[in-house]
Order: sequence, then C-alpha cells, then structure tokens
Amino acid sequence: MTQPSTIAVIDIGKTNAKVVLIARADQRQLASRSMANGVRRDGPYPHADTEALWAFILEALKAFATEHGVGGISITTHGATAALMAGDALALPVLDYEHDGPQAVAEAYRAARPDFAETLSPALPNGLNLGAQIFWQVRAFPEAFARVTAILTYPQYWAFRLSGILASEVTSLGCHTDLWAPVAQEFSSLVDREGWRKLFPPIRPAASVLGPIRPELAAQLGLAAQTPVTCGIHDSNASLVPHLGRSETPFTIVSSGTWTIAMTVGGKTDRLDPARDSLANTDAHGRPVPTARFMGGREFDLLAPQIHEPDDADIARVIADDIRVQPGFVPGVGPFPGAKGSWTQPPEGLTPGERTAAASLYMALMTEACLGLCGTGRSIIIEGPLARNGLYAAALARLTGVEVIASGDATGTSLGASLLFGGEGAQPVSGSPVTPLAEPGLDAYAARWRAANR
Repeated sequence: MTQPSTIAVIDIGKTNAKVVLIARADQRQLASRSMANGVRRDGPYPHADTEALWAFILEALKAFATEHGVGGISITTHGATAALMAGDALALPVLDYEHDGPQAVAEAYRAARPDFAETLSPALPNGLNLGAQIFWQVRAFPEAFARVTAILTYPQYWAFRLSGILASEVTSLGCHTDLWAPVAQEFSSLVDREGWRKLFPPIRPAASVLGPIRPELAAQLGLAAQTPVTCGIHDSNASLVPHLGRSETPFTIVSSGTWTIAMTVGGKTDRLDPARDSLANTDAHGRPVPTARFMGGREFDLLAPQIHEPDDADIARVIADDIRVQPGFVPGVGPFPGAKGSWTQPPEGLTPGERTAAASLYMALMTEACLGLCGTGRSIIIEGPLARNGLYAAALARLTGVEVIASGDATGTSLGASLLFGGEGAQPVSGSPVTPLAEPGLDAYAARWRAANR
C-alpha cells in the first residue's frame, strides 16, 4: 500500500473529541477541529452521544478533504468503553464508564472477575473495568443483550462505522478491562466463563489497515474510494507509539488529558498494587507496560478553575506558607483511592496564580506517587496538556532526579495514532530537558505532603 501523505486522526477523549490532520512526512499538524464530548442522560443509562460525534467526525473529514486532502484515517479513543452491536446497529447505547449501574452487581462481579495476577487489572469503581460493564448489561438488559452479535472496543467501533470491518485490538482489550491476560497475551478466563469469546471479532494489530472507507462515505465526503482506515488504538497507548523502539529502556511517558497516566516502557510489573489504581497496559506490540494513573485533568480543573501562569512570587509563597493540596478529589481512583481531598489553607483566599501553583505542585507529587508503583525510567517524557505546565515539569524533575522532557508535540495521542501508518521505529523527541525547580523548601514541602498520605 502506498503510504498516505496526510492522515486524519479521530481522537476521542473523555472530555473532548477532535479530528486532527497530520502531514506524514514531518508530523506537522495541518488542521484541527474539536468539540466537547458530552454524556447523554436519556435512555436506559448515561451514554456517549455517538450520533453527535459521528456528525462531527464526518463534517471534519469533509472539510479536511476539501482544504488539504485526506490520504488515510486513523482512530484513537479513551478506554473502558465498548459498543454492543446487533448487526450494523447498536444493541444498547455506549455506556458512560462513570455511571454507577455496574455497582448493582458488584458482589457477583467480584466473585467472577479473575485474579490480579492473571489480568494485571485492578478492581475499579463504576464501569472503569470494562468487564464489569458487560457483566451488568447482560443481567440488566437480557433481551437487548440476546441480540448482541459483536462486542467492539471503542476505537474499533468507529473503525467499523468507517470501514464496515469488525475487529478487536489488544491495547483497548488490555487497559484495566479484566478481559485480557497481558502476560499470556490471550483473553482472560472471565471471557470464557461468561461465554463472550464468540462475540469478540478477530484480533488485528492497531497498525493494520482494516480496509478502505465505505464507498457511500467516500462519495459523501469527497474522499478517494480506497482511503484506508486503520484498526485504531487506545489513547494512552497511542502516546507510546512514537517512542516504541527506543533503546534506552526503561523510560517513562506521562500522558495527560482527563487522566494523567504514567507508563514505564521496559519496566517491571512487580510493584503494581491493585488497591492503588496501578496496572499493566498493553502496548501496540502486545507487551505489558506497568502503568499508574490518576484523574489529573479532572482534578486540576477543580483545583484551579481560573488558570493563571504562576510567577516566582506565587511559587515561593505556596511553598513557604505550606499551601498544599492533599489527595484526592475524584474518589476511588489514583494512588490514594480512599483519601478525601483537602487544602491546608482555604483556596478561596488565594490568588489565581497561587491556586495554579499549588495545583501544579500537587500534580507533580501525584505523578511521583504513581512512579513509585509503575517505576521511574531513566527519563520522563510529558505528553499532552501537562507538557505546557512549566512548574509541573520543573517540580517533577526535582522530585524524581531524572531527566524530564516536556514534549513540544501538543497532540501526543493524535501523533501516535498517525504513526500507525508506517510509523515503525522511534521518533525523535520534540522538546528539551527542563531545568529542575530550585525553589528552597520544596523538599520539605514534598516530605510533608507524603507524610500526610501515609
């Protein structure tokens, strides 16, 4: 297949969705469109607004085709999400993983789910274990589930709508789903016990081309009839793609967005703690990657509703006056899942710069705590929005004592997904090492933060 010169990446995050057009030759972003990814509250349960997303995707693809040309389409989405298909249509709406419906069968699911040693997947609240979602849907909606002909993880749902080809893929199957055994590289025992294996289509590599876009879509959007569509990839694993093949393992990628996810490629899984939201992801080659995460983007928005770049005086006051944020503000997830978030001083009395400084230091300390579970690589590369937070990067460099690079690529997941088209070999890291934060008192500040979490 001739490699496409331009690649449209459909990138659906939990909070926002975007379609980005990337030039394959130099990874430049040529165009981008975005929308808020809202949750619908009608129907049997809160669910993804798949039709609004579909209309947005088609509109963006048509505009890009007119303005620049689209040579190929790649897909990346958040995890913990699946589409239950009845033929070409949904048997049930695409469940929002934050819905607490699966808690209704939590006791039965605890008895059914495999041990952590098999799946390297911790027990998580609500629907964050995809297996728990399906387990609940089977029991809550038996008539609808009886019509299910295929279970598609989320990137592959969009790939099916574009290409008409059904596929499964390991990065989405292997992200805290309870459905995958990453060491054995096989479906877990839960899948067979529940009789679901027959519903999962054949596994295809993330980088495989499922086929050309459906003919009717090609005509509607002004695309070439043979425009290829990749199988697609889980978003935090997309952030790993530009770095796979680097020789200096272990190294850590911090992928940021709604979730802040630390993944140590070449690391060991022996320090993972299922009680502290650490797990093994599965990379695009099927290998387990020790991972720990917290809902950093969600927390940062709560902590600093008016983001203001902190100056030296803001940083100095926060550290000197011991203005700390203690975890956590999203219950049930992260390295301190049972902790109730608090400030050491009322945040209402702080300036926006001071609140942003305290929130940024909190993010760095939470990331360091995650690294205690998944391991710290010889270097840390920050992808996504946190790469633009200079205080976060400088504090993380000081706290960990290793080289930290804030990636110059603002679309880490999108770039990684674009590299599924011929992206073999590690790509050069865009960005320079950051200077560690030299503010006096940071070490004592961090020690007090850690002591409060014991």
